[in-house]
Amino acid sequence: MTAEQTAPPQPGSGPVASQSASAAPPDVRIGVIGVGRMGADHVDRLSRRIKGARVSVLSDYLRETAEKVSATAPGSRVVDTWQEVIAAADVDAVLIASPGQFHREQVLACLEAGKPVLCEKPLAMNPSDAYDVVRAEHEAGRALVSLGFMRRFDAGYGQLKDALEAGELGTPLLLNCKHRNASVLPGFTDTHMVYDSAVHEIDAISFFLDEPVVSVQTVMPRSTEKAPEGLHDPLLFLFRTASGTVVTDELWVSTDAGYEVRTELVGSKGAATVGQEAGMVTTQQAGSRWGGAVPLDFRPRFLAAYDAEVQAWVAAVADGSNIAPRSATAWDGYVAAAVCEAAEQSLAADGAVAVTLRDRPA
Repeated sequence: MTAEQTAPPQPGSGPVASQSASAAPPDVRIGVIGVGRMGADHVDRLSRRIKGARVSVLSDYLRETAEKVSATAPGSRVVDTWQEVIAAADVDAVLIASPGQFHREQVLACLEAGKPVLCEKPLAMNPSDAYDVVRAEHEAGRALVSLGFMRRFDAGYGQLKDALEAGELGTPLLLNCKHRNASVLPGFTDTHMVYDSAVHEIDAISFFLDEPVVSVQTVMPRSTEKAPEGLHDPLLFLFRTASGTVVTDELWVSTDAGYEVRTELVGSKGAATVGQEAGMVTTQQAGSRWGGAVPLDFRPRFLAAYDAEVQAWVAAVADGSNIAPRSATAWDGYVAAAVCEAAEQSLAADGAVAVTLRDRPA
């Protein structure tokens, strides 16, 4: 269905709000900002695997790239600037996959336009800028911002979250995380280890434990000879939450092997592990085992999670709720930024660094 055939809905009403029960709802028209590797992946999934949505408008710093990607999305058109994407009458919602330094300004523009937005992490480059988005959304009076922490939509993560909410594992005592890459790009530093790698485990703390981190400490083991110059690899972060739960995050990004993410929750009633390519494995299930190869990078490992994340977001936009259940929010983006800042400081600190969080708007 073309833009000329369907008038754009009022912001927040949901594209299906005015349709009769017998009529098929129109597709949610998505504008995509930034179509590099991640943006192009999102255009592909929206065009081929996501139901109830289509890419209508897209832009990229390199117009040639945008034109190439647009050719894979039937009915889409290219504009010169991201501002044009947000303002377009044939855009119901916006997906942002541009470099992180532009996210704050672009998300704020979506809020001003009253359009739901799914923004890849980070929400902003520092806690102050991230809090600006939290405050702006609060002042707008409507929840519009979803943040792309896709692991929340991984099947194993969902199983572990369900087990925690059902009380099957008792009181969380330890959360042990492992994050491994085959290799990293040249120039990857300890700071990148925080903002590009550990940030996902930091959001996992919010997702699983639903409580704030109060401190973080860095432990630097002996580095592998494969580590690029200037990078401590592996690296270990120790987080402590407000209730006293301890979280370990082991990062090893030059394994030469593949991409692995594992998470183990140790509770007062038992333990459960996800990320072993077999959903969730618990100590209470006899005979559980895992074997096989690991993917080379994160995209195959979390392909289904990305698809589920975008599908859930599209459904939320369509029904007017705008943010899918369990999706990361603007507040979660702010929390991640604040904890990352403390983790970066801990790289050079002797001991734990306190995490400071501002009050959450009511």
